[in-house]
Amino acid sequence: MLLSACGTNSGAQPSSSPAANTASSSSGANTAKSTEPVEIEFWYGLGGKLGENMQALITKFNESQNEVIVKPVVQGDYSETSQKLQAAIATNSAPAAVLASNVDWAKKGYFLPLDELIAGDPQFNEEDVIQTFLEQGQVNGAQYFLPMYGTTQIMYYRKDAFEKHNIDPATITTWEALAEAAAKMTEKDGSTTTFYGWEPMWGSGNMIDAVLSKGGSILSEDGKTVTIDSEEWVSTWELFRKWIHDDGIMRIHFGGQGWEYWYKTIDDVMQGRAAGYTGSSGDQGDLDFTQIAAMEQPGWEGVGAGAPVAEAILAGIPAGVSAEQQQAAYKWLTFFMSAENTAFWSMNTGYIAVRQSALDTEEYKAYAEENPQSTVPLQQAAHASAPFMDPTGGKITDALTIAADKVQISNTPAAEALKEAKETAQRELDLILNK
Repeated sequence: MLLSACGTNSGAQPSSSPAANTASSSSGANTAKSTEPVEIEFWYGLGGKLGENMQALITKFNESQNEVIVKPVVQGDYSETSQKLQAAIATNSAPAAVLASNVDWAKKGYFLPLDELIAGDPQFNEEDVIQTFLEQGQVNGAQYFLPMYGTTQIMYYRKDAFEKHNIDPATITTWEALAEAAAKMTEKDGSTTTFYGWEPMWGSGNMIDAVLSKGGSILSEDGKTVTIDSEEWVSTWELFRKWIHDDGIMRIHFGGQGWEYWYKTIDDVMQGRAAGYTGSSGDQGDLDFTQIAAMEQPGWEGVGAGAPVAEAILAGIPAGVSAEQQQAAYKWLTFFMSAENTAFWSMNTGYIAVRQSALDTEEYKAYAEENPQSTVPLQQAAHASAPFMDPTGGKITDALTIAADKVQISNTPAAEALKEAKETAQRELDLILNK
């Protein structure tokens, strides 16, 4: 959830468009190169361990060659990065590289299309990049952003709870099988549940993943009709309501300050109050894998494998920087997403490596052998769904958030909650389409 901010399309536009220096304008120049390295700023909103790992890769890059020096500029978070970038673009003072993306800004020419740089780079190997991540950086068929790392919601479970009830995790390939296992593992004292078989994470995300895995969609193929009241949606969300409220085999934590609900969910599993939960690939640093193991989200009987959302955290090159800095920025960004370095990032953060070949590096193979949970997010991302790009600037997403609260918290029948959400979302979509 936190990561989604850097991939959104919302927000005010810069007040003026900088003159875009394209990659092609620099590639054919025969001017003498300076012997001094090119210095570029790289803006990103990462702190804590993430910030430390980013700094480690920047240092590694700077020491690996003498052509480019990356100067890190740390922002408070992803949102602050976008806000400051907006002002910098408007005043022609943007950095050469930024951990942020914005489809609307790309369409308006504020970001550099990267296709020519990629075409001139024989080392890039597009087929090796997780395709759903690469595609998320495309706008109108052009590659404007590169994926730095990814995240997806996977399943974490207590090994002792599964062993106690003779449940083989390999058999949990459908939501029906998970519900059956959760029912077996749930413990009650009278009408009070003392141990839950599963805990989905609060919000619409987990339930949207389950709908996508059943073949549902948010919009029709032509993008004109909101489809969140279809059978795939109603039947899926109604099952979640039933599991939480009627059967008492699942529960959610909600409310509180910031990420309080998230960590309460993790604590339930770590402290033996629940058999498992659905959470972020980035949770792995907070879990004890002597007790916990990981598996992919399931699919549905008769449908196939799960197709939950996998979201890329993207970086781009603002169009107004010099041709020399564009080349330098591209060199840095592709260094970050190399097999070796994306593997390093994944091992040290729990987020998803953006290249399939990361699995083949010696360091990652050794790490994965000792930490098999680390490979689950990447395996899931290979058949994942792309995140929804809301054409209304968030109104459809907001309607789904409200509907999810009604189902998860208020025990409202899914058909009722989704019907109301559909009406709201369709009204907002029509306003956009009829402009």
